[in-house]
Amino acid sequence: MLLTIHWQNFTPGASLIGGMLIGLASALLVVFRGKIAGISGILGGLIDMDSIANSHRLWRGLFLIGLVSSSFVYQLFAPLPESNISASFGTLILAGLLVGFGTRMGAGCTSGHGICGLSRLSLRSLIATISFMFSGFVVCYLFLHVLRMG
Repeated sequence: MLLTIHWQNFTPGASLIGGMLIGLASALLVVFRGKIAGISGILGGLIDMDSIANSHRLWRGLFLIGLVSSSFVYQLFAPLPESNISASFGTLILAGLLVGFGTRMGAGCTSGHGICGLSRLSLRSLIATISFMFSGFVVCYLFLHVLRMG
């Protein structure tokens, strides 16, 4: 399989602005709430009824609403990128469960470790991010080149 780059889909400006907004949101959450913008922790804290105060539920809920609604807001200004998911519903469910398991096992998700943890120079986040990336490379190589499933 030959790697090809579709230059018409290369969007450095949009990617830069998106990255800056993610960084700004993460920094603001740390500065004003002292919390890390890891999605699994935010969602877990929202649904954990025993250990979280009601004041923390509000910002967690608003954060997740903003995360989900951002696509609808984006769509007001530009067409959404086309997505093509070729996996079956069962495969998607299994993948989601495996990601959830890995998130709990790794004490955080890729966004928490990769964006927030690395910016705080966390050794644990560096090791976790290297593990995520290495595992992704290995699985892609196996599926695309060894098992030829792509």
